[in-house]
This record gives sequence, C-alpha cells and structure tokens, in this order.
Amino acid sequence: MSSRPSSNSDMAMTDPPALPTHKASSARLSHRMPFRLVELGTLLGDLAVILGAAVVSGAGYQKLVLEASGDIDTFLALGALVFANFFALTSAQQNYRPTNLINTGRQFRYVTLNWLFIFFVLTAVAFTLKIATNFSRGSTLSFFVVGLGSLLIFRLILARYLKGALAAGAFAEQRIILISERGQQSTSRALGELRQCGYKPVKTVEITSAEIESLGVTASLGQKLQNIVSASQSEHVDYIFLLLKWNNPQLINSLVQMLRALPIPVHLLPDENVETFLSARAGNIGTTFTVELQRAPLSRSEQLLKRAFDVVSATAILILLSPLMLLTALMIKLESQGPALFRQRRNGFNGSEFLIYKFRSMRVLEDGAHIQQATRNDARFTRLGRWLRRTSIDELPQLFNVLTGDMSLVGPRPHAVAHNNEYQTVVSNYAFRHHVKPGITGWAQVNGFRGQTQTVDLMARRVEHDLWYINHWSLWLDLRIIIRTVFTIASQPSAF
Repeated sequence: MSSRPSSNSDMAMTDPPALPTHKASSARLSHRMPFRLVELGTLLGDLAVILGAAVVSGAGYQKLVLEASGDIDTFLALGALVFANFFALTSAQQNYRPTNLINTGRQFRYVTLNWLFIFFVLTAVAFTLKIATNFSRGSTLSFFVVGLGSLLIFRLILARYLKGALAAGAFAEQRIILISERGQQSTSRALGELRQCGYKPVKTVEITSAEIESLGVTASLGQKLQNIVSASQSEHVDYIFLLLKWNNPQLINSLVQMLRALPIPVHLLPDENVETFLSARAGNIGTTFTVELQRAPLSRSEQLLKRAFDVVSATAILILLSPLMLLTALMIKLESQGPALFRQRRNGFNGSEFLIYKFRSMRVLEDGAHIQQATRNDARFTRLGRWLRRTSIDELPQLFNVLTGDMSLVGPRPHAVAHNNEYQTVVSNYAFRHHVKPGITGWAQVNGFRGQTQTVDLMARRVEHDLWYINHWSLWLDLRIIIRTVFTIASQPSAF
C-alpha cells in the first residue's frame, strides 16, 4: 500500500480503543473467538450439557439410590438421542442465531417447551414399544430435571457474556475492506453491529457522487478498485463489504463484476432505506423468499400452549366453583325479574363479534348502538348485582366463552361493540388489542385500570398495558396475572 497520508476517499480505519477493565471477563470468555463460531460453540455446549446431565443423573441415581453401577453407554445413548431431537427443534426455531441467543426470555421459553415436548414424545414411544422397563423411572426423572436446569443455566450464562462481549468488541478480529458510498457510514446501523462482532475495516474506500452518476467506471473509481486488489493481495482480508444505496443496481453489479478476480467473499450491506425491513424475520412461503414485516403475536406452538392452559384451567375452575355459580343464578332469579345470564356483543380476536356471558347485575339488558358505561352509583344496578360486580363473580360465566374459544383466561378485556367503535377512532393503536383473544382478566386490570374509563387518556393507558402484554406474552406471565387478579379483586374498589 502507498505510504502517502490517507484522504477522505481512500482512508484506513484506526484501531479500536483498549477494552474497559469491567469488560475484561467478557473478552476472556470469548477468547477472541470469531463471531461466526458462536452458533457452533453453542451447539457443542448443548451437546456437552445434555450428555453430561444424562450420565451424571443416570449414574448418580443408580449409585446413590439403587446402590448399583449403571451402564454409562446406555446413559450416553439416551443423551445423544435427546440431543439430536433438541438440536433439530432449536435449529428449526432459529434459536442458535446469536441475536436470539442474547434474548434470555426467548431462550428460557423455547428451551423449556422443547425439553418438555421431547420427554413427552420419547416417553410415549418407550411405552408404545414396551422398552420403558429398560430405564429406571427415577433416573429418567433425574435426567429431566438436571438436564433442563443445566440448559437454562448455560443459556443464562451464555446470554450474559455474549451481551458483554458485543458491548466490549471482544470477538476475534475479522479483517475487511469496506467500499462505501459517501455519507452512508454515519447512518448505517449494520456497519456498527459488524464492528461490535469483530469485523474491522483495514481499508475503507468512499465513492463520490460524481463517480456514481457517471455512465461508466471513471478513472478515479478504477484506481480505487485497483488499490483494493493490491490491498487484498498484500494483506490477509477475510471479507469485502459494499455499503451502497440499493436503488443503483448498475453500480453494484459493476463493482461485483470487477471484484470477481479476488477469491474473497463480497457482501452487500442494507442501506438506510431497507435496513428496517431486512431486520425483520426472513423466510420462505411456497417457493418464494419473503420478509416478515409483521408476525402473529403468538407462534403456533405458543397458541397451542395457551389454548391448552385455558381449557384445562377453565374446566377445573368451573368444576370447583359450580356450586357458587348455581347459587348465584338462583339468587338473581329470586331478587328480580329477567334472565340470570346477561349476553352482549363484544369484539374478539381479529375484531370478530361474539356474545359474552355474564351474570346479570342490572335491571336492563343493553346491547345497542349506544351503551351507557356503568358508574359507581348507577341506579340500574340491582342490590345483588352491585355486590356481584364488586367481587367480579358476575364475570364467572365467561369461563364458558373460554371453553368455546371466543376468549382466553388472560388477555385484553373485551369492550361492548358500541364502545369499541368509539375508542378505535380516538385511541392510537387501539385495534392492536385484537391481535390476541380477549381475556377474563388482563395486565391492565391488575395494574389498576379496572372498571369505568371516564376519559380517553384512561383508555389510552389501558391500551398501552394491553399492548405490553401482547408483546411480552409467556405462560408464566399468564399465571402471574391470574394470581394477582385474585388479590386485586379484594383490594381494588375501582370496579363497579
């Protein structure tokens, strides 16, 4: 390379600053490992954890409980079988990708679901083939507990140190040449992320507007490309990256054609116009490539898990509380004329209408275009109805809505169609509440937004909590909301 000072159009990047002291542990862990090996390292870590858990739990149980020496080969074979299934599921879910590995919540959720599914299937197969007697139930259960716990701890440690290593720039250096359109470097998020992952430009070449607008390859651009060829031959270069606007395919094709002489991978980075779209999940539908710009809030496996939880829990609650519900219906009929159950049109999943069931707490049965919200001293309440609403017993018939699939135990509270039509015109993002099934209780309700919404601001705050729930759903969050609901009903007087 020339010894002359570098210019704006042909400059060498300076070395990164020394790592801060508090990042040293992350740097030591990564041991200057190339970032591209993170997936392979995680896969090998899973293999070691699962095989180790199989041997330790199996042999340990045999030795400590049965006072016998187990066949280690058998435990290794079982561990290898479990790992093969775990690896297949994890790979299909793209959970070996570094961007997903640093997401602790995602890792905990999928590792737990995959582990439960694998053991359920393998146990069913063992019983079907009548080979279950070859495995001790105690050692199998020990493997399940030890293996799951070890994987979760491994994922927690891995996520923590990956985040630290990325922040410290502690991954092994990958030497690259960057060809950039002038002005793109300062706005490119992709380039910043590459630097965090150890991809260090040893030479950066900027292309000017005049060179881009030229009909052919100008002399100055040709000289820059010749400098790139010389640099790649005199130094070890791992990659060449192009940071150019995608609306100029002729320039991109010309550069790629001229770089074909080099045996070096050439990658095109997203420009600022498409960067947001390409950060979404890529996939295939049919035989074509797509970018998923909006995904369903819950995956199919998550929908199945939530539905199973709803059906089992709603059935159990109905059986447990059936005497209370029968007594409530009888008291309503004795106190006032009218049906024990009140039905009203509500908007559910995807905005579709359904009939919600509640114990009747008023002397009226409103379900028209205009519905007056209940107020604290509403004259329409019956004496029994006022108590039913305060204790939320009037909501219990919605368990039948859960069983029919119109509702979930936990989700955004459904509003009357009349109120729904009103709020979706004045509250931003209101319609996103319908991306999941409505619930008997929800995140907004256990955080104080229960009962009448007197102002648009109150409804906006309720919607804000509903959207947070949709974006952060997990089975553990549903359980937490249900438990908090039980305590909230007794302590929160805002519902009427």
